[in-house]
Amino acid sequence: MFYTGKNNLITDVDGILVGNAQNEKIGTGTTVIIPPEGSTASADVRGGAPGTREVGALNPYNLVDTVDAIVLSGGSAWGLESASSAANYIGKSGRGFKTSDNIKNVPMVPAAILFDLNNGGDKDWGDNPPYYNLGIEATSQAKEEFELGNAGAGYGSQAGTLKGGLGSASFQSDSGLKVGGLFAVNSFGSVVNNETGQFWAACEELNKEYGDRGAPNNLPEDVLSGSKLNNDLAKSNTTIGVIATNVKLDTRTAKRIAIMAHTGMARAIKPIHSPVDGDVIFVISTNSYDKELSYREINEIGELGARVCARSISRAVYEAKSLFDMPSWKEQYT
Repeated sequence: MFYTGKNNLITDVDGILVGNAQNEKIGTGTTVIIPPEGSTASADVRGGAPGTREVGALNPYNLVDTVDAIVLSGGSAWGLESASSAANYIGKSGRGFKTSDNIKNVPMVPAAILFDLNNGGDKDWGDNPPYYNLGIEATSQAKEEFELGNAGAGYGSQAGTLKGGLGSASFQSDSGLKVGGLFAVNSFGSVVNNETGQFWAACEELNKEYGDRGAPNNLPEDVLSGSKLNNDLAKSNTTIGVIATNVKLDTRTAKRIAIMAHTGMARAIKPIHSPVDGDVIFVISTNSYDKELSYREINEIGELGARVCARSISRAVYEAKSLFDMPSWKEQYT
């Protein structure tokens, strides 16, 4: 039997820490996820316009199979700089990939970004984009409890016609298996039926975590209803996130879990993986739940990853507050 973890956050997976930093004037932010040393990772990219760093290094046929942190950031290409500062901060402790005794270790910090450049914030930063400092700030304050909604990488995001945000959720079992998710939602598509405000992923909801409004019983005639199609932000998109588990995974299996978890995006967002989305999911295994997995258990973890993805996305929008000209779900539907 599976149920929500203690805090219903990705940090319910033991050893995972999360740090958020945002710049309210600019309307952007960064989130850093720090796993225990030796954590296995992989990733899967499904959107048509991704922006990433070191994702190729996580392919199962390549040398690296562990990560020291994962960075999610606003700022489009500028946001990738937050991963450089996170790597520098982590590297000061000596953590990283060892190449030889005479060369300092190299922190492995993959990253993905979303596009929040035209959300109404002041982006006239001249020669000083904020992301290097945001990366340091987020990394330095990583902890088990953190804010949702207008926080970190989700601070300046928009999901369809509603304010997007940062969301998280978790599962655990009586046997000690744990799966958690963390997503920054800036999707082209809508997370709700905009005629009723009901979340597309309502059937995944646990403990009234996003309002208990029930599942939609109809689909709008306009298949792009609630999307950014007729919006100045139509090309300002992307949903990015992390699935974490304590189950021991190699990179090949972690990659498969990432692929399966993308179905959670499809349950929560309509449409998804568009030409103007850069959707990316990372999977981290802390490897503390060390047992040989059955075929059933591997599929269970993939399905739990999809469910926790859908719940995290829905919570991101539910917890968000109105910002600039982006109305929140609560403002529109409560």
